[in-house]
Amino acid sequence: MSTTDQTKLRTDLDAERADLQRQLDELEKDGSEAPDFDENFADSAQVAAGHGENLTLAAQFREQLGEVEAAMGRLDEGTYGTCEVCGTAIGADRLDAMPATRFCIDHA
Repeated sequence: MSTTDQTKLRTDLDAERADLQRQLDELEKDGSEAPDFDENFADSAQVAAGHGENLTLAAQFREQLGEVEAAMGRLDEGTYGTCEVCGTAIGADRLDAMPATRFCIDHA
């Protein structure tokens, strides 16, 4: 992989990491994962459902953030773009679509 490709990839991964962190921060205002609902909201079931959705989204964002950071680590180590199962090169189209992927299409 050329230096230009690595620079672009690192920029793309860094932008994705920043976006995920921003979204996670929005869900976890003031250090809590509780959504910002009106205390007098009448439908507590809807509030509970909204809270559950926020918890699920936050967990997904954390997982994606971890994958992006791991991809950046693989880039630093020189193992980026290699399938963790079979050790073959991950296709360029797959990496373009999913820059943080760890697996070739056969092991996805």
